[in-house]
Amino acid sequence: MEWEIVMGLEVHVELATKTKIFCSCTTEFGGAPNTHCCPVCTGMPGTLPVLNKKVLEYAVKAGLALNCDITRYNKFDRKNYFYPDLPKAYQISQLYLPFARDGHVDLITRSGKEKTVRIHEIHMEEDAGKLIHSAFGDATFPDYNRCGVPLIEIVSEPDFRTSEEVIAYLEKLKTTFEYLGISDCKMQEGSMRADVNLSVRPKGSEEFGTRTEMKNINSFKAIERAIAFESARQIEAIEKGEKIVQETRRWDDNKGKTFAMRSKENAQDYRYFPEPDIPPISIEESTIAEYTAAMPEFAGEKVVRYGEEFGIAKADAEIIAGSKYLAKLFEETVAICNNPKEVRYWIMMQIMYFMNERGVAPEDIKLDPKKFAQFVNIVAADRINKQTGKTVFEAMFFGDDSFDVEAYIKENGLEQVDDSEAIREAVKAIFALNPATVEQYKAGQTKVVGFFVGQVMREMRGKAKPDTVNKVVAEELSKL
Repeated sequence: MEWEIVMGLEVHVELATKTKIFCSCTTEFGGAPNTHCCPVCTGMPGTLPVLNKKVLEYAVKAGLALNCDITRYNKFDRKNYFYPDLPKAYQISQLYLPFARDGHVDLITRSGKEKTVRIHEIHMEEDAGKLIHSAFGDATFPDYNRCGVPLIEIVSEPDFRTSEEVIAYLEKLKTTFEYLGISDCKMQEGSMRADVNLSVRPKGSEEFGTRTEMKNINSFKAIERAIAFESARQIEAIEKGEKIVQETRRWDDNKGKTFAMRSKENAQDYRYFPEPDIPPISIEESTIAEYTAAMPEFAGEKVVRYGEEFGIAKADAEIIAGSKYLAKLFEETVAICNNPKEVRYWIMMQIMYFMNERGVAPEDIKLDPKKFAQFVNIVAADRINKQTGKTVFEAMFFGDDSFDVEAYIKENGLEQVDDSEAIREAVKAIFALNPATVEQYKAGQTKVVGFFVGQVMREMRGKAKPDTVNKVVAEELSKL
């Protein structure tokens, strides 16, 4: 039997406000355990929460960017449950009147498939703390620093059928929120986490199977692995005649498996009721209009503009515009040197290499656009060739603020040599060292020309101008 995977996602995104959603504690990542919390965010008796206005602004902007209808009148609810990472035994969230509903995200997967994913709702809530488990397995320590950090939860419809669609959706959310400036979306720090609700059914069936929920998976690779394992586990169980239990499961990335945590709770299990300490929120039409007018140019719009304005191929434009930080570097550098194709070349050939092979994140790139533009102009003027340029670019990319492009090239003697006579001497020396190869050329084996050019470039430590080397080699060979 052929099976189909059905998935819906609940994506939690921490908002980049300076303070928490209902108190003035810092949202800064890290810090000594239990030093970023106060009586309000830990729910001490007699305290009252006050909504951070910036949280509402960021949340509404997210809703607008995801094509949602903004609920003009919305309110908070109290979700009652107790886990050790939630000291007050309830979470302030939105169940009955979330601030955004009925949105959608248009995406293109890596294989080129177009897909529209429907957004059921987006709601605001506060984050819980985290638990630090002893390496000896006999104790667990709660850290409440994250309690009260503002979240939005984006709840999709069950529209996903492959892990490729899931990753494309998450990448689109990440890019969108980075451009909005409402979250850094650093999955390694828990700023963006995904719960995957997954079930399987016979292909062609319209009836949903029993779903499980995999909680708080915080990397794209882990999400792909978790989907592959859980879907295979369910299919195997059904084919053996077993029933799937609706439950919450934990993904263990080291073991590559999911493990049952608890039975899946329903809304009634949480005993929701209107949050008594926070009044309802009324969002004015003028506020919606203001936020809509302030929307930035998103990645898809940049891709089109890069093609029309700079002649950048769509595939390259999608990679550059796919990161707010790369796009900013590209645009600022081009504005200085007015050489978009050369800037594109070094981003695609070198910066992408550093990102993929050396683990450099886009947000960690410290390259000064002024120095980048200066480097591009030097290469464009043929003062250094592309091969030497890679050496210079690496030194510049990983250098500190004091790095001087001109000084580095001069101190290391890297400027390109265009002296025909010096190159001619090197050519003659190479001929003298390789008499057998010279005889091969005389016998009609013209492919050895490339050998001579390579040896001359090596002799001149890569500084010779390739066009001149090719010309001089051809002149000297014609004299043989």
